This record gives sequence, C-alpha cells and structure tokens, in this order.
Amino acid sequence: MKHGRSWLCIAMMFLMAGCHSPAGDSRQPGTSPSIPAGEDLSFTIGLSNKTLNAPYFMAQLKVIEEEVKKRGMEFIYIDAQDDILRQVANVEDLLARDIDLLILNPLDPHALVMATKSASRAGVPVIIIDSSIDPEADFVTTIQSNNLRNGELVGEWLVTQMRGRRIRAALLSGAQGNPVGKERRQGVFRGIIEEQLRTLGDTRFDLTVQGWGNWTYEGGLTAMEDILVAHPDINVLISEQDAMALGAMQAIREAGKQDEILIVAAADGQKEAFEMIMKGEYGATGLNDPRLIGEMAVNIAVRILTGETDFPAVIYTPAACIHQGNVDEYYNPDAIF
Repeated sequence: MKHGRSWLCIAMMFLMAGCHSPAGDSRQPGTSPSIPAGEDLSFTIGLSNKTLNAPYFMAQLKVIEEEVKKRGMEFIYIDAQDDILRQVANVEDLLARDIDLLILNPLDPHALVMATKSASRAGVPVIIIDSSIDPEADFVTTIQSNNLRNGELVGEWLVTQMRGRRIRAALLSGAQGNPVGKERRQGVFRGIIEEQLRTLGDTRFDLTVQGWGNWTYEGGLTAMEDILVAHPDINVLISEQDAMALGAMQAIREAGKQDEILIVAAADGQKEAFEMIMKGEYGATGLNDPRLIGEMAVNIAVRILTGETDFPAVIYTPAACIHQGNVDEYYNPDAIF
C-alpha cells in the first residue's frame, strides 16, 4: 500500500517553514533555524492531557514524548481522566515540578483559564493542542487540525454521494460544550448546505437527532443503539470523530442497517476507519493526525524556549476529506493511530 503524501514532507513543510494559517487568522510565525534532534536543551516539558481514554491521545502522547526526548529534554505528563478539577490540579502539580513549558489539551475552554494564568505568573509559556481555550487565557499559540474546514470537505463529499436524495441524519457528538465538536459539526453542516445550494439549488437536509458518545467507541455504540430505536429511518450518520463512528458501526451492523446508513466523521483519520473506508463500509473522515500535531507542538516549544516570540494565535494542520478514492494516499499500516 503506498503512503502517498509523505508525512515527512508535510512535517518538514509545516515545522520548518512556518505553518499555514487561513486568511483572517493572526500572522505567520517567523522562521527560525531547525533545532537538531538529540541536542541537549536542558529544559523540562510538561503535558496535561484531558484524557488518555482514546487511541488518538495515546498516539499523541507517544509522539510528544519521543520528540521531547530526541532533543535531550525531560518530559512529564499527567492524565486528567476527563475530570476538570483533576486537570486544574494537574497543572498546579506540573508547575510545582519546575517545568519550563506546558503543553495543554484542555477539557473545558473556560475552566482551565486560571490554570494558564498560574503558568504565566510562574514564567511558564503554554501551548494549547487539539482543543480550544477561551481567549482570556494566557497562551502562546494553539495547534490543532482545521476542524471547520475538515467538516466542510466531508459535508461536500456527503452530498455528492447522496445524489440528490434527502439527507435524514443522526449526529453523534462528543461532549456538551466542547468547542472542537461544535466546529466540526458546524463545518459538516455548512459543507452540506453550500454543496446542495451549488449543485441542487435548494437544501435537502434533516437533522433528526443528536446523541452523545463522549469521544469513545463504547459511547458511540451505546448512543447509536438508542438512536436506531427512536429513529429507524435515518440514512446518514454524522460523527464528530472516528472512534464514536466505529462504535456506532457495530450497532448499525447488529441492526442489519449497514446498507441503509452512510457513515461519515468530521475527523480524525484513525487507521481502523481508513481500513473500513477501503472496504467500502465507511464513507469518509477528516484529517486530524496526532503525529503531526505532536511534532509541531514540540518544535514550537523548542522555538519558544530558545527565544522566539512571533507566533499566530492558531496554527492549523492541513485539512482533507479522506474517502475511498484517495485513502491510499493517507493510509499507513504501521501508524500508531
């Protein structure tokens, strides 16, 4: 299987030449010399992750740890286990352990604001990854996939597959109040509506139900079982990420509806989802690569710690809709996610 668009090429393009930021975002970060892997920088990087209860976050943790240690730095991480109060305490713990920089994936965009201010008072810069945080927080930059654009591309692709049929969709969301989930679903809806207006001249889209899967396979399975009982006539499932969609797929199979419901996800590009796409059992997903985000986070961390200050508020990884026609370009059987 070919790997197509080499992740090495993408990483080099984004890590060394400055990352693409869509129009309307803050200016590009200035370029700086690459910091060689293996050079002892004598810094300690702390990671506070909202959860490790998903393959995506485990893969991201592994990449960040590898990249930090390649540069001779120390690494400390703490898992908040989906508990806001625990994550606030985790940040204080990391600061007490004299970290030099904090990488933070916040569970809640508001509850972690004061934690970032504590870091700022301690002279510890903060990088936000994956999730978004309230603008009142103290942080250098946010590194994440382009959730809105990924969703748009998936929504546009979905319309082409429905061939004019009315969409009766169920939405599978991660967690209430989560800004990433909100961006992902709004992107899909916008893509659907704009593509239908462009090609059909009207909109044929019903959202019949929203279920909550808490970003897990098991949550997606349970939520989908309930959805199928209450709404047996749906013909599309829109999930905010792959893990929940894969769980929902099990429920759909058990109900004998695998030929009736088209499954799409706004993100993540999980290896198992790619394999289902290859088989024609899963429609499409958006690109959210934990390796690229992890590599970018450590690279930006090193640039901050060695004196660079010129960064945009948000740095996006490339957006893409992966479907059966292009999945070979993205699938890597050796990927950790």
